[in-house]
Parts: sequence; structure tokens; C-alpha cells
Amino acid sequence: VQLQASGGGLVQPGGSLRLSCAASGTFFVVNTMGWFRLAPGKQRELVAQVTSHGTTTYADSIKGRFTISRDNAKNTVYLQMNSLKPEDTAVYYCTADIRVYSGTTDSPFWGQGTLVTVSS
Repeated sequence: VQLQASGGGLVQPGGSLRLSCAASGTFFVVNTMGWFRLAPGKQRELVAQVTSHGTTTYADSIKGRFTISRDNAKNTVYLQMNSLKPEDTAVYYCTADIRVYSGTTDSPFWGQGTLVTVSS
């Protein structure tokens, strides 16, 4: 099982980026998917997550600016980031709770991280 993230880059303050993360491999079902971020000198932060039924959770720091969504048919989660601020600069990691085999419990998987830099 692999999570492949993409979409990071350099953007000016006020700009937008869209991150994507796709789960691939052999598994039974993908449950909750989400994004964490890690900025220099700061603790890891849960940015947003979405359950398989579409229930979303957001960090207060990004509410109203970021939107998480998913395509269950593609096992892909997206993070639309608008009105980006310099403090959003971080490496963004996607995560997913995946049940590899039917009848077992979920296991957490992480993507490789994608760098988002917000700077003029």
C-alpha cells in the first residue's frame, strides 16, 4: 500500500494550491483520509481530515480557507488551499486509515510529504 502526494510548490501570499494524494496497492477499504503539516520549529499539526462518509474536520488555523474532499472511487483525497499565508509554509503529509484485509482493523499509512512555500 502506498500514498502518493502531489501538488505542492511555491505560491505568493493570497494564492491557491491544490494537493492530491492517492492510495494505491491491494487493500480492502480506505477509511479516514487527511492531511498533516510540519513547519520548521513547530509541532506537527492536523490540518484536515475526511471520513469515508464525507464528515470533515479542520484545524482552526485554516478554517474558511482550506477545503478537504475525496473521491472514493479513486481512493484519492484533495486539499484545496486558498488565501494562503506565509505561516502555511510547511511540508504537508497525507494520511489514510486503511483496512488491508477484511475482518482486520485499520492501519495508518503516510505519504512522502509535499512542500508548500508561501512567499512573495
